[in-house]
Amino acid sequence: MTLMPLLKPTLLSLGIIAMMGCSSSHDTAFTKTNKTVAKTKQSVDNLDSTATVYYNGDIITMQSDQPEMVEALVTKGGKIAYVGTLDKAQSKYKNAISVNLKNQTLLPGFIDPHSHFGMISNTFGQADLNPPPVGKIDSIDKMLQALKAYKKDNNIADGEWRFGWGYDETQLAEGRHPTKDEIDSVLPNNPVYLQHTSGHMGVANSKGLAEMNITADSKAPEGGNIARVKGSNEPNGLVQETAMYPFVRNLLEVLAPKQAQFFEQTQDYYASNGITTAQDGSTTRDAIKFFQAQADAGKLKIDLISLAGVSDLDENLADKDFKWKSYQNGFKVQGTKIIADGSPQGKTAYFSQPYLTPVADCDSNCRGLPSLSQDELNEMFAKAYARDNQLFIHNNGDGATDMVIKAHEYAIKKTGQAADKDRRTVPIHAQFARLDQLQAFKKYKMLPSFFTNHAYFWGDVHVKNLGLARANFLSPIATADKMGLKYTNHSDDTVTPVDPLFGIWSAVNRTSRTGKIIGVDERASPYQALKAITSHAAYEYYEEDSKGSLTPGKLADLVILDQNPLSVPADKIRDIKVVKTIKEGKTIYDSLSSHNTAQ
Repeated sequence: MTLMPLLKPTLLSLGIIAMMGCSSSHDTAFTKTNKTVAKTKQSVDNLDSTATVYYNGDIITMQSDQPEMVEALVTKGGKIAYVGTLDKAQSKYKNAISVNLKNQTLLPGFIDPHSHFGMISNTFGQADLNPPPVGKIDSIDKMLQALKAYKKDNNIADGEWRFGWGYDETQLAEGRHPTKDEIDSVLPNNPVYLQHTSGHMGVANSKGLAEMNITADSKAPEGGNIARVKGSNEPNGLVQETAMYPFVRNLLEVLAPKQAQFFEQTQDYYASNGITTAQDGSTTRDAIKFFQAQADAGKLKIDLISLAGVSDLDENLADKDFKWKSYQNGFKVQGTKIIADGSPQGKTAYFSQPYLTPVADCDSNCRGLPSLSQDELNEMFAKAYARDNQLFIHNNGDGATDMVIKAHEYAIKKTGQAADKDRRTVPIHAQFARLDQLQAFKKYKMLPSFFTNHAYFWGDVHVKNLGLARANFLSPIATADKMGLKYTNHSDDTVTPVDPLFGIWSAVNRTSRTGKIIGVDERASPYQALKAITSHAAYEYYEEDSKGSLTPGKLADLVILDQNPLSVPADKIRDIKVVKTIKEGKTIYDSLSSHNTAQ
């Protein structure tokens, strides 16, 4: 048993109330020959240990726009050798090991379109402040008691930095952020910083603010906010967007010595969720060196993809030894991550129209915060495009999406490149993209990476803050699919758990915490939701020739599920369990094994 699932229990086991969703009829129109075949008895001495035949289950290839199933799949030497009928598989590979799936489901290994591997590792050194169903904190009092208990249980000395992660003021009984004074009441002798679930803000206590030199005289940085005690300039502890950056940098520095300690557990967490390729969604140069060192030491069980931070863009582009888009022992830096705005539930996402509810420290026309100016974003795009550097841009509100499209248009004009060049720019989240913006994505061959988990976790909040029209078009997979867009769908862990089956469930059902359907017309089919974490996700990383479908010649990255997402009732998809995860032919997670590692 690994530690991470204990800290972050999967949503599949928590009995969340949900309503039935819809499933397109074509998702059950499989191509499959029904044939019962007895397992071939073979002498152990004659087995070809590099070849394995999987059969007697639902083997979903993900090779086309419609669901297809086959009788058998053969892996050999870490790759897929054959996909087709069982008779031919057994005749062609007479000495292969046979694996009877026993009516379970075999799919390509899940590919993580966007999460934060490093931040997940860092949660091991922090107090868990998540609300249900992920954690237990539903009031400020419970939060304070958890912080106090964490210090005692871990024998933390006075003066040492203390961190917590995952709190969500929208799910606290008080409906607000904690204050520095409240944190001081239980941790008066430690500097403290508590990271909001969105990753776009946090709260510090008095000593924490002092350590970062934030006082009543401090001015908020551009693109950020230092919240004040009402009627004064005194900081109340809340720092948002760019104002939180010093706190996050400090957190990373303090926890850096423990990175190696939690590296294996973090991989196990991904593998236990069926993921064979993971992402670290924003990585410093030091962290890139650390990940590469782990890879070179042979410690990677899964493939790990990093997005370099835009603040290091000049240095990275000038570094002749810096490798882009190329795996080195299972690790690669794919491109560069830019943050264009904030969090919709935290009311810092940048919209073209105002929020409908009051926004702290804003008196009128409260549309959120762009994290940088249009001119700055323009130059980042131009610089990256000139060097064929793939861009991944965090943009939640449609105002930020407008900025992304303008920056693209500026960059192609400045560089003289074709507007529709195959550069695979990825707007990350693009949650509230308008129809005209989806059309621009199609025109410019951008690949939006949606975030349908928001429909469950904050769908009710979005209806209140943004109104039905905007909330219902959140992460519009159904429309994107009809338009022929390639899209993915992610967890953004640590924002929501990485659990891909829950992500499929949220895309298909779009059910909120209170049981409301957030955008009935945008409910995806199960197959569309699967494409978003298999074939489309491989395409996002330029890996469509090696991953994402069960095709001969591709890597034997596989996941076995106890049920078929295409045939179970839509509201039961999240109850499906990962039975086994296989990376290049080797089992890296087995639900029946007490020691889950590469075999």
